[in-house]
Amino acid sequence: MQNSHEVFMKRCIELAKLGGGNVAPNPLVGSVLVYNGKIIGEGFHKYFGEAHAEVNAINSVVKKELISKCTLYVSLEPCSHFGKTPPCSNLIIEKKIKNVVIGCRDIFLLVNGNGIEQLKQAGVKVVEGILEEECRELNKNFFSFHKKKRPFVTLKWASSNDGFIGKIGIPNFKISNELSTIFVHKLRSNNMAIVVGTNTALIDNPKLTVRKWLGKSPLRIVFDLDGKLNSNLNIFSIDENYLIATSKTTVTKFPEKNIVRIEDKKNSLHELLNYLYNKNINSILVEGGAKLLESFIEQNLWDEAIQIKSDKNIDEGIKSPLLSCGVCATKKVGNDTHYFYKNVI
Repeated sequence: MQNSHEVFMKRCIELAKLGGGNVAPNPLVGSVLVYNGKIIGEGFHKYFGEAHAEVNAINSVVKKELISKCTLYVSLEPCSHFGKTPPCSNLIIEKKIKNVVIGCRDIFLLVNGNGIEQLKQAGVKVVEGILEEECRELNKNFFSFHKKKRPFVTLKWASSNDGFIGKIGIPNFKISNELSTIFVHKLRSNNMAIVVGTNTALIDNPKLTVRKWLGKSPLRIVFDLDGKLNSNLNIFSIDENYLIATSKTTVTKFPEKNIVRIEDKKNSLHELLNYLYNKNINSILVEGGAKLLESFIEQNLWDEAIQIKSDKNIDEGIKSPLLSCGVCATKKVGNDTHYFYKNVI
């Protein structure tokens, strides 16, 4: 039997997920207000720069006189600093809420225990660590970004049953099914940027946008170290939300604002990740091709990987990347199987 703290924290997590694709680089956060064992208010962080979960939960309560008698549940430690919005810890104290239950601490430098300490100093009883692992997993991008000082890197590729990711010389060779395509578009919407290599951009000419799922399309990034690509490709033609990582000192085909200068080709991945970290891009999805995926794997610059494996054989083609770690989860999606890997660094 679950205790009541876990039941209400699960609801916080459910609410938090509703902000997926809209709050980055901020974390996903959900919150509920409980009076006499019943939820009378709930909210989540809906959009980056707008009200936080605790504010929306408090504002949703119809009988305002009950707020001070409630226990507030929140999946992440309330903020204690002025950013785009005022501190949530101040609001909790102002509303005279005496009991706060928190899923996990916020490791962001300007919070990191300060919100909890502020509440305690004001006489608020604080309970921490309820469904802590689930709450941390909810914001793996956010936590990894602040811990590793680089974006959270997810690798994704589709392969045939016999270990190939495409046919040589055949653009956009379809391996996975339509349900897997929808899943990939959901993945895109949950990442701030998407990265491909020169050959993928040149041969497949992908759009790299979110079309089969609700959510924002990510920043499109292509490695073009030798300046081979032209501006008429889809990746550059949709809008100006793209970057080109190149070692060329002079680029005339693209606006300078869309250029990321790579000083050392051998260190290109590190240079790009450092650039994105400084731009507050906390997650990237690497969609190929094989050479780029293998480079991330060889340099151990990845956090999660997803292999979408079809039941079809294609006999020959471009070989699928290989990981040395074991599969941590699988999911059957029609005639495809999704394999999930985690890199324990």
